[in-house]
Amino acid sequence: MTRSDQISLDNVIIVLHQPRDVVNIGGVVRAMKNMGLRHLRLVAPASFDRADITGIAHRSEDILAALGIYAGLDAALADVTYIIGTSARLHADHPVRSDVRSLAPDLLARATAGPVALLFGPEDNGLDNAALDRCHLVLRLPTDPAYPSLNLAQAVLLLLYELRMAATVAAPSPSAPASPATAAQLETLFATWEEALQAVEFFKTGRRTGIMRRLRSLFHRADPTGREAALLTAIAREVVQFLRRKA
Repeated sequence: MTRSDQISLDNVIIVLHQPRDVVNIGGVVRAMKNMGLRHLRLVAPASFDRADITGIAHRSEDILAALGIYAGLDAALADVTYIIGTSARLHADHPVRSDVRSLAPDLLARATAGPVALLFGPEDNGLDNAALDRCHLVLRLPTDPAYPSLNLAQAVLLLLYELRMAATVAAPSPSAPASPATAAQLETLFATWEEALQAVEFFKTGRRTGIMRRLRSLFHRADPTGREAALLTAIAREVVQFLRRKA
């Protein structure tokens, strides 16, 4: 593995949203140690004892020392430039991929440009629509449709294995995007555009959520840079200010 490949893996962040069982957290930490990843963030986890994690994942003190615990997804994802959500179910309103092996090199290339988050939901119900709305795409591991649901630690291990294989197998790397927008910049963009569309009375009864979900998907596919996201935000903000001046 080259130094750049290790840097890419170091820029991959595992984010567990509302994990309920310390055994699963410990299993995720063990998978991370196995595959050489170091950064774990927990969002609103159930109470746990770190000693229980080290009992499951021995010699994991380095990951626990850097462990981030957050109250919400806004803070946990603020500095991230690309977010992959995971789900065992199909979601009509979100782009879904299951070709993990071909996706892995692209994720590593993106990780050279900034932090990439792999977002996993609660063990019982997975990620809800509000969490999936933050994702650039949704990943569905190609399991047997008759029994698609994986244990949380198993799902993490399978995905990290593919990333490590992509990092260790010599192959041409895809080009990394230049200075991609962070999740915080995109959330500001979405909020400003929602305010502008509301100001021009674009939303019809009951359509606001669906329209904003489609706009999120469009902007995620466009993959704007930080400068482009700032420009789009400024345009929407100026629309709101113009209408206020006219009023």
